[in-house]
Amino acid sequence: MNLKLNWFLLLGFLSVFLGSGEVQLTPILINCGANASTSVDGRKWIGDTLHGNNFTISFPGIVVSTLATNVDSVYGDLYTTARVFNATSTYNFSTLSGTFYIRLHFFPFPSEIFDVNNSSFDVRTNNLKLVSKFNVAEEISWKNMRSNSNFSSLMKEYYLDTGLDNLWIEFSPGYGSLAFINVIEVIPVLYKFSHSISRLGNNYLALSSHGIETMYRLNMGGPDLETINDYNLRTKWESDDKYMFSVNTASKVSNKSTVSYTSSNDSANAPLEIYETARVSSDSQVLEKRSNMSWSFNVDPNFDYLVRLHFCEVQYDMANQRIFGIFINNKTAAQSYDVFKHAKGMNKAYHEDFMNSLPQNFDMLWLQLGPDPSSSPAGSDAILNGLEVFKLSRNGYLANVPSRVGNGFPGKKKKVMSFWMIILVCSASLFVFSLVCAVIICLYIRKKRRIEINPNSNSPVWRPFLLGALSSTTNARASKAALNFNELLSNNRMGRMFSLADIKAATNNFDESLVIGVGGFGKVFKGEIEGMLVAIKRAHPQSQQGLKEFETEIEMLSKLRHQHLVAMIGYCDEQNEMILVYEYMAKGTLRSHLLAVTILHSLGSSG
Repeated sequence: MNLKLNWFLLLGFLSVFLGSGEVQLTPILINCGANASTSVDGRKWIGDTLHGNNFTISFPGIVVSTLATNVDSVYGDLYTTARVFNATSTYNFSTLSGTFYIRLHFFPFPSEIFDVNNSSFDVRTNNLKLVSKFNVAEEISWKNMRSNSNFSSLMKEYYLDTGLDNLWIEFSPGYGSLAFINVIEVIPVLYKFSHSISRLGNNYLALSSHGIETMYRLNMGGPDLETINDYNLRTKWESDDKYMFSVNTASKVSNKSTVSYTSSNDSANAPLEIYETARVSSDSQVLEKRSNMSWSFNVDPNFDYLVRLHFCEVQYDMANQRIFGIFINNKTAAQSYDVFKHAKGMNKAYHEDFMNSLPQNFDMLWLQLGPDPSSSPAGSDAILNGLEVFKLSRNGYLANVPSRVGNGFPGKKKKVMSFWMIILVCSASLFVFSLVCAVIICLYIRKKRRIEINPNSNSPVWRPFLLGALSSTTNARASKAALNFNELLSNNRMGRMFSLADIKAATNNFDESLVIGVGGFGKVFKGEIEGMLVAIKRAHPQSQQGLKEFETEIEMLSKLRHQHLVAMIGYCDEQNEMILVYEYMAKGTLRSHLLAVTILHSLGSSG
């Protein structure tokens, strides 16, 4: 009897152990270049110069260090050392096989021994190429530029299954260049992803044969969460503020009362703090919620991406109160989505996975949550608590050589120009500069003379009108009110300001073949901006009737939104233009549909 009881206890323990999906094995945390162990964020980090570690380094390279690091990260104390390689070197973990999270930390601090800006290298692990021609300083600079951040370090996170093979990580510097690494984390996990998942509008994709890279991990409606808040995988979650297309389309909500996981498996995917805050599509200044919540992300082209959405209904205590659609890169991922129904209750946390493939030369991933055309107006808002974006390997590659690292790639040898070559280049540059200045002066004088010849010309010139501040179109042409137009549009929640270059690129320089409408105001062009289809309305500067129509239209749409009204995205007022950008309605205008119904009714009556 006691034997049977012991077996039942053992089976129960194993079911909990395996079902939780949490980290169950001891991670290996390496402080590269350090000669002692240290404790950071509650974990013990081993210096890779110590003997007796459960890993080896095939080529030691050299160790560099700095006295202090000015980095806003819990890992700042670990970034004071690095290991640098001028030849291929491999970290071998001879006793490890299975499924792992691998995190590589890079902090390019200045050193007299090597130039961090000259780092160019590849990283492989178990025949999977992680990065190629990788320049850390360039990557950090590009990331800061695109996300309006000020990062000084970089962490790359990967998920892979080695099967029965032992784990190894290889660093290979480019010709005449160097590779370096500050910190390595190897975290064994039981599982993190399903065995297969369906692509949007396509067949299933098996995940077991793919390596996975974490691209983004966001806390919707909440603050940044440092790794200390995640007791399982020690992940970091960013606030979603800087990734939203328009923060005016959503508000933040929170509920920290009784949030719990729908399944024990979900505890390995995100900490409970992620589900205690959310973004909800709402706008108190409009009569009805209409706009989508939208987020955009820079990604690598020609890869498959797994988009993991974290949900928890923190406001409604019954079903059918919040129904919305989920769209990824203009594809419908889910319709009539009800978080309460999926979770089977309020304050129940879970996640949903979607897959999307990006074509060649397309490097933007869009996520949108908003009104479902099949739902009622009362159920038109959406909710999202957290988001993760993962890139899947293709043909053994997760690496992508970014075009931003062009012909001036740091890993290539630079030729030293001779003294006379420098003199020749400087002389040619001075001559070209002088010529350009002369042309500009001549054009200026010519334009000034033309103005003096006809100083009283009253030819119509387009000027942006001021909403609510002008009583007529004539005033819109001549007013010099101090009210700033861009600020005014912002106050009216008109969205994003586009440059004229963006508009010309979207319409192929106002190609007449893209015209989808003509009126007293001017023309409407079909275009594409950052992967989204849009309708671009360009006002005609000679038409007073058109200007008045525009003024009325902006005033109305700034105060009213409806599921049957097209949503306004933004505007452009460069170079005396006045251009408005709308959501593109693929099925035509309401007028065309009503006209068709009228004609059919007339034909039916005459018959």
